[in-house]
Formats: sequence, C-alpha cells, structure tokens
Amino acid sequence: MLIYIASAYTLGDTVENIRKACLAGDEILAKGHTPFVPHLSHLYHFISPKPWETWLKLDAEFLARCDALLRLEGISKGADLEVEMAKYLEMPIYYSLDEIPQV
Repeated sequence: MLIYIASAYTLGDTVENIRKACLAGDEILAKGHTPFVPHLSHLYHFISPKPWETWLKLDAEFLARCDALLRLEGISKGADLEVEMAKYLEMPIYYSLDEIPQV
C-alpha cells in the first residue's frame, strides 16, 4: 500500500514534526509498504514559499492517489482535513503504526 502520513507540521517544532513523520515512514517501509511523507515538501517551501492553501491542494492531490492514511497523534488542522478527505475517499485510516498490517 501507498500510505499517506497525516500529522502536525507547523504547530510546535516544525523540524521535530518532520522527524516524527519520517520515522513513521521508516516503520511503514519496514512493514513492506510505501510511505508518502508530505512533510518533505518543507525544502520545496523553503526554496519557493507558497500559501498554506496551495500546500493543502497539493497534498489533496497526493492523498487521492494513496491507498491508506496514517494519522499520527497531535493537533493539526491540516491533518484533520486530510482525515476527512480520506473518509470521503473511503480509504482505510490508521491511527497507530501497530494497526498497519505487515506484508
């Protein structure tokens, strides 16, 4: 499965948020799946800043191509919107890495 990681990005320590998402991606890889870590657009934004709404639109396009979503803990308006989109798309939503099956 291609699994989208939805979690905090801007609230709190951005670098730590990116780190947590990447570590979750490593665990998804270890389970035999492919992670999609939208937090990695941080470098793109650093080089070419875009409004928050632009990033949400891009993330929605990526999410629509994924097979499932992992929602990590933490407050995030953007991640909550991504969960709602995943529900609309009727894709599996995992709230823990332990819920993701091993391949």
